[in-house]
Amino acid sequence: MNEKASILIVDDEEVVRHSHLRSLADTGCYTETAEDGHKALHVMEQHPFDVVLLDLSMPGLDGMDVLKTIKNRWPECEVVVITGYPTIESAKEAVRLGANNYIAKPVGPDDVIKAANEAMTQKRWAMRSASRTTH
Repeated sequence: MNEKASILIVDDEEVVRHSHLRSLADTGCYTETAEDGHKALHVMEQHPFDVVLLDLSMPGLDGMDVLKTIKNRWPECEVVVITGYPTIESAKEAVRLGANNYIAKPVGPDDVIKAANEAMTQKRWAMRSASRTTH
């Protein structure tokens, strides 16, 4: 994975946040966590991230609202939804709102790394494509 990649992990469960952090520890990425949607958006305002690993079911501002806001304000950010309550409807909605991927919990370390790598690959392709169309 690109050493300069930055990944924000958003989940209301502390054990999940720490598990994802451990999974990404050896990738060379800058990682940060947020325990809810409001904090996630605050952190994004301070430092827009390349990739967000986002839980859907959180108190307060739910994951779909966070996804919609991120894609509206930071369209270049790739969002991977990781949910413990997957449904066909929420998967369709997440993709419609711009999610890069939709994954059902539980996820292992390899799943987290793979999802982050795929999201960064997509981001790089999008950036290359955008730079070609502007030149």
